[in-house]
Amino acid sequence: MKHDNSILGLASIRRNRGLSLEQISQTTKISVRALQAIEEGEFKKLPGGIYNTSYIRQYARAIEFDESEILAYYHSRADIEAETTLINAEKRMNLRDFRFIVQH
Repeated sequence: MKHDNSILGLASIRRNRGLSLEQISQTTKISVRALQAIEEGEFKKLPGGIYNTSYIRQYARAIEFDESEILAYYHSRADIEAETTLINAEKRMNLRDFRFIVQH
C-alpha cells in the first residue's frame, strides 16, 4: 500500500471521493503541482500571497473538505516559517555585529 504523506489525509479523502488531481486541476485551473503541494503541506511551492489561500480554498471545496481546517494548518505552518526566518536573520545580524567588534 502506498504511504499517504498528505496533511490531514487530504489525498485519501480526495481519492475516496473518486477525484484525481487532474480533474481538480481542470475545474479550478490550478496546476497539478500546486494541488500536490497543498496535499503534501509544501506551501513554499505555491505562488505566495493571496494566491495561496485562494488555491487552498478552491482545493478544499473541490474535495468537499472544511476549508477553515486546511487554512488553519496553512497559517500555523506559515507562522512557524516566518518565526524561523526571523530567528535566522537575527542570528546573522548578531554574527555580523560580533565580527565587527572583533575586527576593531
